Amino acid sequence: MKSNKSLSPWFWVPTLYFAEGIPYFIVNTISTIMFKKMGMSNPDIAAYTSILYLPWVIKPFWSPFVDIIRTKRWWVIAMQILMSATFIGLALALPRPSAEVIATGHTPVSLFVLTLIIFWITAFASSTHDIAADGYYMLALDQGDQSLFVGIRSTFYRLSSIFGQGVLVVIAGLLETRYSDIPKAWSVTMVVCAVLFAAITLYHVFFMPRPLQDVRRENAASARDIFKEFGRTFATFFKKPLVLLAIVFMLLYRLPEAFLIKMINPFLLDAAAEGGLALSTETVGLVYGTIGIIGLTVGGIIGGIAASKWGLRKAMWPMAACMTLPCLTFVYLSMAVPTNIAVISTCVFIEQFGYGFGFTAYMLFMIFVSEGEFKTSHYSLCTAFMALSMMIPGFFAGWLQVSLGYVGFFWMVMACCLATVAVTFAVKRVVPKEYGKK
Repeated sequence: MKSNKSLSPWFWVPTLYFAEGIPYFIVNTISTIMFKKMGMSNPDIAAYTSILYLPWVIKPFWSPFVDIIRTKRWWVIAMQILMSATFIGLALALPRPSAEVIATGHTPVSLFVLTLIIFWITAFASSTHDIAADGYYMLALDQGDQSLFVGIRSTFYRLSSIFGQGVLVVIAGLLETRYSDIPKAWSVTMVVCAVLFAAITLYHVFFMPRPLQDVRRENAASARDIFKEFGRTFATFFKKPLVLLAIVFMLLYRLPEAFLIKMINPFLLDAAAEGGLALSTETVGLVYGTIGIIGLTVGGIIGGIAASKWGLRKAMWPMAACMTLPCLTFVYLSMAVPTNIAVISTCVFIEQFGYGFGFTAYMLFMIFVSEGEFKTSHYSLCTAFMALSMMIPGFFAGWLQVSLGYVGFFWMVMACCLATVAVTFAVKRVVPKEYGKK
């Protein structure tokens, strides 16, 4: 597979996957922090930001159209232009509730309707960009280069996570202090993000090659043929042996983390009187967006090494334990309410390390379920169930937290670990002994 431009993949692979991560983390993580700082209640934050997962849930249903309409490069550039525009839209659309309204912690959701609509557009553009970017990667590189750069793309996706959940949040926190105006601080932060993303988009216009195989399909199938083929793909997935067990596993293995992840940032930000740790915005960006992400990354790397050495079947119990037991760190934090940043950072690192290590088993199991005909499409369906597993519990997380308090909520999360244990026990026996072993 040669490109009609002899540009090294180093010119575009890092920036492409850095750009892929930024909107995802803005939609799914930064939105919770921003809404919390703007005075939205925890139940509203959890419900409305969980619904933003929906484009990633239904992504497989329009991926065939991305494959046949225009080129992958066109979709990548078009979605990046759209997202640059939506970030500017977010900056302009943010409401300006007064400090008194924000302090109540019950800013009306009606003020955020336009903001949520723009977040929805961003989410659909981001999920479409994911489809196009991965397809472009496979067309622009031969198999050898694909293997060589898979680690690079993962690294820069992680860096985008640190930038999105760490650097941008720190910037917002510093601007909050400078302006003493929370809405203005977040508007300026969105402008910073828009300028950066527009610069990356402009760079890609000139430095993303035009692979010879990435061409518009003149003899593209009709919509009827597309839906027929997709129906066959869908049907073969649900005819797989033990598919219902696999779906239950994909929906429940991450249940504790699905509840936890929606309330981590509100917990870190909430005042001590509300049971939170009362951290500043910039401190949350440092603790969760950098130290936490480093823990997640290190856990994922070690998890990959362990899985390749032990195989998936042997690794499942240690990984399930690491997926569940570190949730105890938040039980401790909610009960002890420490003020020492080193202690808080250590707890967040441990929890995120455990999640990164334990998530490896989940990813390998999805690959295992996807084996056979339509492997790529079936893996896409698995990722849809993965997004659904985060969306549904997250929707109720805020209501449960308010009902139980932070201490009760985190103990409830620990109780949900039983679901992880149960589904791990159920599927471990169906995984071949040597699967995933190098």
